[in-house]
Amino acid sequence: MENLNYHDKTNIKNSIRLKELQTTLPRFSKDYFRGIEPNTSSRTRLAYAYDLRTFFEFLNQTNPELKNTDIADYKIEILDLIEPVDIEEYLDYLTYYESDNLTRINKERGKSRKLSALKSFYNYYYQKQLIKTNPASFISAPKLYEKDIVRLDVDEVAKLLDAVESGDNMTARQKTYHNKTKKRDLAIMTLLLGTGIRVSECVGLDLNHINFENNGMKIIRKGGNEVVIYFGDEVQEALYDYIQEREKMIPASGHENAFFLSLQMKRLSTRSIENLVKKYSSSTIKLKKITPHKLRSTYGTSLYRETGDIYLVADVLGHKDVNTTKKHYAAIEEDRRISAAKMVKLRKE
Repeated sequence: MENLNYHDKTNIKNSIRLKELQTTLPRFSKDYFRGIEPNTSSRTRLAYAYDLRTFFEFLNQTNPELKNTDIADYKIEILDLIEPVDIEEYLDYLTYYESDNLTRINKERGKSRKLSALKSFYNYYYQKQLIKTNPASFISAPKLYEKDIVRLDVDEVAKLLDAVESGDNMTARQKTYHNKTKKRDLAIMTLLLGTGIRVSECVGLDLNHINFENNGMKIIRKGGNEVVIYFGDEVQEALYDYIQEREKMIPASGHENAFFLSLQMKRLSTRSIENLVKKYSSSTIKLKKITPHKLRSTYGTSLYRETGDIYLVADVLGHKDVNTTKKHYAAIEEDRRISAAKMVKLRKE
């Protein structure tokens, strides 16, 4: 796997984990995962497997006829025994349940995702005419309440980057690590705020993905598409400062191409970057819970305010559907309409 990029390695790991999870599902489910492979990502299939395992565990615990049968031995015919009311009970069960000695809680968004997995599962077998009924199709997804988009104001962006640079408000232990990672951390935060890339895209950067001659950067989007996006001078400066340090590092085996390295000389994980953002923002940004995705929203907001071009924002952020972008930035669109109303004067003052 040494010559594979981060995206390919992730797909292989997901595929291995999916095969492990399939041993906890009915044997006939292998046909489903093979059937949806051409149109889904490895991450989506893995998430569906986890969600379907929860559904079959629910059946095993609550259905007297299935309690004494191993889930792997369930026959496809049991899908025709499920009625819409059973799925409604399942959604209610998801609110609060125990699994793997842990308490699981699902709100509307979690329930909606698990219902989507079940709908996909039933649709596959129904369309293949392997089952006669499709009870999942009669169940409406829980109503999702729109959340306010959390983003940083201009002064908050400056405070956050200053905190990364200075290391203020840190414990003595944190400052020890900060001295070793300051340029890396500043490069990561500046990159996320200055390009709006996803944290997974940041993690997947390789040394040969950055071109300082044209300030271009190759990233691999969700689904595996390769695109080149461009960055400004502030991002270029932060990346260049870090690359001077990076060239002196000796990476661990298998991580030679990784752009961002941990103190263990391995490719940074998404969790590491999430923790990094949390560490710096918690001491500087009050009343806002900041995550890498919030930095992405901050960039999208700034770009839309500067250009007013929603299609450009959608393209740069990698949204396949511009309606996704419009939904996120509808509030700004309203501000622009209000501003436009004040621009036209009917009489000279």
